[in-house]
Amino acid sequence: LSLNGLPATGNVTENSSAYVLVHTFSVTLSPSPSEVASGYPLIINSNPLTKAFRIDPGATHTYKVVTTGDPVLDYETMPNSFDLQIYVSDTAGASDLQILTVQITDVNEPPVFRGNLANQNKINIDYISIHPAVMIYILEGNRTPPGVIYQIDASDPEQSQLTPFTVSQTGTISSTKEFDFERDPHLYLLNITVTDRLGLSTTRAVIVNIINTNDETPYFITKERVYRIPEENSPGTVVANITAKDPDDDEGIISRLVYSISPPNTHFAINPFTGVIYVAMRIDRDAAPLRLHPNISLVIRVEDSPSGGQTNQIEITVIIEDLNDNPPECSLYNFRLEVSETATPGTLFLDLRDHCQDIDVEPPNNEFNFTGLSGLGSNKFTLNPSGSGKIVGACHLCVYNVPYLQLHLTQAFKIFLLGVYAGSSIGKVSATDKDLPFTGITYSIVAGGGTLSYTNIFWIDPNEGNLEIIATLDYETTQKYILTVQASDAEKLATVSVTINVLEVNDEKPVCSANTYSLAIPVDLAVGTNVEGFRIECVDRDSSPRSFRYFINSGNVNNHFTFSPSAGSNISQLILASRFDYDSGLDRIWDYRLRVYITDDNLLSSSNRATALIETGTVTLSIKVIPNPTTTITTTPAITLLIRTENVYSESAWYVPFLISVGSMLLLGLLGYLSFLLAKYIRTYCPPKPKANKRALMYILFPVEKKKVKKEEVWEMTKINTVFDGEATDAVTGKMYEYNSKSGARRWKDTKEPVEPGIKDPVAQEMTKINTVFDGEARDPVTGKMYEYNSKSGARRWKDTKEPVEPGIKDPVAQVSPPFPTHGSHLFSPPPPL
Repeated sequence: LSLNGLPATGNVTENSSAYVLVHTFSVTLSPSPSEVASGYPLIINSNPLTKAFRIDPGATHTYKVVTTGDPVLDYETMPNSFDLQIYVSDTAGASDLQILTVQITDVNEPPVFRGNLANQNKINIDYISIHPAVMIYILEGNRTPPGVIYQIDASDPEQSQLTPFTVSQTGTISSTKEFDFERDPHLYLLNITVTDRLGLSTTRAVIVNIINTNDETPYFITKERVYRIPEENSPGTVVANITAKDPDDDEGIISRLVYSISPPNTHFAINPFTGVIYVAMRIDRDAAPLRLHPNISLVIRVEDSPSGGQTNQIEITVIIEDLNDNPPECSLYNFRLEVSETATPGTLFLDLRDHCQDIDVEPPNNEFNFTGLSGLGSNKFTLNPSGSGKIVGACHLCVYNVPYLQLHLTQAFKIFLLGVYAGSSIGKVSATDKDLPFTGITYSIVAGGGTLSYTNIFWIDPNEGNLEIIATLDYETTQKYILTVQASDAEKLATVSVTINVLEVNDEKPVCSANTYSLAIPVDLAVGTNVEGFRIECVDRDSSPRSFRYFINSGNVNNHFTFSPSAGSNISQLILASRFDYDSGLDRIWDYRLRVYITDDNLLSSSNRATALIETGTVTLSIKVIPNPTTTITTTPAITLLIRTENVYSESAWYVPFLISVGSMLLLGLLGYLSFLLAKYIRTYCPPKPKANKRALMYILFPVEKKKVKKEEVWEMTKINTVFDGEATDAVTGKMYEYNSKSGARRWKDTKEPVEPGIKDPVAQEMTKINTVFDGEARDPVTGKMYEYNSKSGARRWKDTKEPVEPGIKDPVAQVSPPFPTHGSHLFSPPPPL
């Protein structure tokens, strides 16, 4: 589905009458078999708001945008451009939205009179009809001296909007009207011309901007005032969406409308920024005061500034509808009746409607019937009429000694014995003895009534036959006990079987898997999002999963959090109900500590909750709101805020500069002491490198006899391969030679001989002098003589002669000449000692 011919721009002249064509467009349907939905396309919104245009159908799937004539378009007093949002939808659910821009064209209009001449009827003078005129009367003679007798006021519509200013001879610019930002142009361009007496002039432009102020009252655009919702809606259910607009809303600037309910209502709350009204707490139509007055009136207040501004308010009514959410209840569930055994059929014994009721307000929700008359001897009774609850006799000359009757309410449960507790009397066993004289009867329990934990749970009064409980009953362990009760008169005895049914009562608390939990959420988390995927899961030994109800008892400031579902399930999720607003100051807390209560009373009626035994589980949630890493600063056009900060010295604060000065001096002293320790450490553990002996090479080339040799020395020679990376021609000989661009070494290219005389090899030798310390002794296995060696370099010498072990070396300085390396130079390590 698409709108053809849109978006587009249409033109229409001012003062156009109704049905003037502005633009034509068509609708292309989607491939599925569908048609344009009834009432579409339509203009859903316009900027600025106007009713001056509408859409009329044309040919098949063709539509025309025409004028309505109400209001009449006026170029001088209305906006000159309108943006119409055109929306279309088909029966298959597809839709499209496009914008049509309508430009208003100015036409030249005649001048108009103002004042008394603006609206005058024709005047007849001497049977001559004169066009609209003003009749002026003046007195003759000197009573009316020559001068002004009337001021005619007229204007040109084309100029009325361009000249709301005047310029005096002194250059003062004055306004001639009171401006309205919402109706007048926002900008005026004034061409100011200055002319001297000789006719020379200069023109400059002055731009006057009209600043918008908050002087307009917001208005509501929601038309509906009455809403209907059923009772028992869960908190967070949306009831209505109230929206308003602010005429002061500038183009492109969204006004800050704030909604509230005044006075606040316990059942409903409103989102202050969206106007969405939702259920705040459980609503019970069957309880007072809603039972008699189900209509709730809410006064919705809107304000266009959080700190105070223009306000408006409307009143809406929410009608609470009744649901069939309460079962019938009876004031008694056990009845003991004594009737004559000769009662005739149809005799009324009991009318249960006198003891039972349904608290739902409206029919058929509060209607109920009785069915299912059963039990031992139930054939002697009947309900007449059927379902009425009236129990009558069904036979003639019957003996009505039946043990019990069991009856069902169609919306509720069996009428039966309620639960009891330890020490309670649950019944009485009676026996008779026809022997005379009566010697008394003794009662006792001879069998039953015990469990693995307790041998005796029940006790019977031996004289009266009253049965009592002496231990706590647990429905989750045992639901029924069968006792054998014996009656004895010292000679003979009789027994009877007594069945005791234990009914369930709510004595187990809900237990939840996440008892304490810590969560963290971003400040811009979207409303309706499950908070960090957290969900709570609870179990209760004596309650069904549908009996749980969740509510936050404390810590939920501004009601930002809720549980969904809030009742009727043993699993619920924590949901963000409303967004955070720290910018306006509405929210100030970043760490929330929620105390959540989980009760098992969801299936109980409102009247029973006040008296029934309700168990409550507790969960504590710690939620940390994480702010955004950056903060967006909103600026207001044409407003500049200057903050001036001035440092003023106070004599009473003399200690501040004193403490700063003392602290600075201590810090400088500490830094100087640390620098001294560092220099001392470096000098101690990192001594300076000894200077190289420049005369080492001379000692090798020209040996000099030493008189006193205190240390033995070994010279290590490292050869460096010279790479010749350039060629040149000798200017004297004309021969080609190669050279190294870094060291300057040269050799002839054909013979590879060095150019310098006396150097036969192009490899430069570098001598490294190493002082050798002989730190070990050993015996030569061949000669048996003792020699000394260096454990690191491997140098050796005879101990007695101090001559090197290797033959042919007459000086105790070992020379090591490694082979030429391929790249660079490396030290040669001598072999280890023998």
